[in-house]
Amino acid sequence: MTEPLAAFLGRIAADAALAADFAAICDTGGRLQGTDSAARGFALLHDRMAAIGAVVDEPAPYAGWRCHEARVSDLASGRELACAPLLGAASTPAGGVVLDTRDCGRGVAGDYDGAAGCAVLARHEYPFAAWTVHRRIKLAAAQAAGAAAFLVVQPEPGVGAVSGSSGRNGGEGIPALGISAEAGALLAEGRRVRITLAGEDHAATTPTLVLDLPGRGPDRVVLSAHLDGHPLGESAIDNATGLAAALCLARAAAPWVEHCPRGLTLCIFGAEEWALSGSRAWLAGLSDERRARMAVNINLDSIAGGARLTALTSGFAPLGPFLRAAAAQAGLPLGVHGPLMRNSDHANFADHGIPAARLVAGFDEPGSALRYLLTAADTRALVPMQELKAATITAGALLWAALRAPAEVVAGLR
Repeated sequence: MTEPLAAFLGRIAADAALAADFAAICDTGGRLQGTDSAARGFALLHDRMAAIGAVVDEPAPYAGWRCHEARVSDLASGRELACAPLLGAASTPAGGVVLDTRDCGRGVAGDYDGAAGCAVLARHEYPFAAWTVHRRIKLAAAQAAGAAAFLVVQPEPGVGAVSGSSGRNGGEGIPALGISAEAGALLAEGRRVRITLAGEDHAATTPTLVLDLPGRGPDRVVLSAHLDGHPLGESAIDNATGLAAALCLARAAAPWVEHCPRGLTLCIFGAEEWALSGSRAWLAGLSDERRARMAVNINLDSIAGGARLTALTSGFAPLGPFLRAAAAQAGLPLGVHGPLMRNSDHANFADHGIPAARLVAGFDEPGSALRYLLTAADTRALVPMQELKAATITAGALLWAALRAPAEVVAGLR
């Protein structure tokens, strides 16, 4: 390890504000986009970023939605079952709809034979594995098969309903809710239920907080994290971990960046949990010149809660070896998963041809604490501080390499 790299990582290791920021972010609540909790979170991040440099808010539009009522009732027993509406899901008629349930197992394409007119059950999957089929893909398959409603089942008992996004974005859709493992076990028998979902679509914008620290040249490394979460729990792993780490890295890098070949832009996005809408709209609204100056995106999302860190490198073949070598220079391990996974804001950078990686904990570790994402169990209790600090140091090694690598090396990542 070179002396400057050791000094940079030392600043990260010594930053007591990492723990304080993480706790303060969790204190704001689940940070569902459009709520007071999210507004408190953005205000907090703005203040923390402003202590490093000038902050600009560049709002981005997204398809807003408010839920006024969400219920799943088992008619035979009269029980109200634990549920959470999927963000943006289509409403039922007033008073709800009465449907028969049909268990469609995993809920992938081909599992929905006979599902027309039913409330179908599909299993929520551990979100960070090569074999994962995303909830929105399952919902789209159920809708295509003529299902009248979609219920995604949290597989682990004792943690309540699972949340998530429907990805509808104001378009056509069916009522869609997450339910608990216990509710899923009951409804898998084949029951008659009343589903009531009253939502309201509206035009909305999310803040996009941008802190720009110039380097010697015009290009930028974009360090990103999303602020919004879900009303269940504290959205601690997803994504108070990434936010706290991003602040720490920006503080550590600030004295160094002006001497680097490229500068650092820190972006804090909203509406990520709404099918990545915030960063997609923000990137689409930039000039071609500004996007062209983005050399690399390092996206921090759910970086603690598992024993290992993995870089999801979005199909950019040279990016994996580059990041792995950067970690190795600091004596740190790093896993790499090459294919594009559309599970965080890095995917939108990749769509614009910008080499982009998501740093995530727990990849291919379904027993890790990341299995509690999107549930009420996602609280700060799941995050050992030494684990978050170690992940932030690894992210620092990646950021250092991206800021300082020769121009021809960075150009070769595309």
